[in-house]
Amino acid sequence: MLKSSLALASDPSPLQDFCVADPDSKVLVNGVVCKDPQRVKADDFLFRGLQRMGNTSNDVGSNVTAVTVAELPGLNTLGISLARIDFAPWGINPPHTHPRATEILTVIEGSLLVGFVTSNPENRLFTKVLQKGDVFVFPQGLIHFQKNVGNGYSLAIAGLSSQNPGVITIANAVFGSNPDITGDILAKAFQVDEKIVYQIQSKF
Repeated sequence: MLKSSLALASDPSPLQDFCVADPDSKVLVNGVVCKDPQRVKADDFLFRGLQRMGNTSNDVGSNVTAVTVAELPGLNTLGISLARIDFAPWGINPPHTHPRATEILTVIEGSLLVGFVTSNPENRLFTKVLQKGDVFVFPQGLIHFQKNVGNGYSLAIAGLSSQNPGVITIANAVFGSNPDITGDILAKAFQVDEKIVYQIQSKF
């Protein structure tokens, strides 16, 4: 007898008009517990402040202002979120991945070099320079990045296909884990001397 199975992974589909997240609930579920609908207010569906530029005075020269279910409870079960990404001149949003979401990015101001890398063994790089009004998509789970290639500030808005897309910044995860990944493992993985690994880890 032949058997087959199909597994699909995505945010849970809503079974009612809305399921506003209740951050005060002590119940642990895969997602966020719904607030009593009678206690829901219009403010639960509102986020203010996305017009404000983020602080890009940091080592990478960028700032991400996320609007996920943590910031906007009304997103719960709706399967979407967004982010504002500000870039200082020549700033980068370093290589990272969203384990639970595809990202679609629109350039609002400036010019961005963007790209993503496919999975092993091909590791193919797809890259493009985007101008104001251009749109680019980063498939779910793939490592991707953006860099401001202009002399002025740049701004992008990103939509994501999850209320809680997650983010894993590659350098932070590999060299800034807690506790550290041992130097011999990283030295062998990156084919460098352990001293170089320790030097990089000291920056995280």
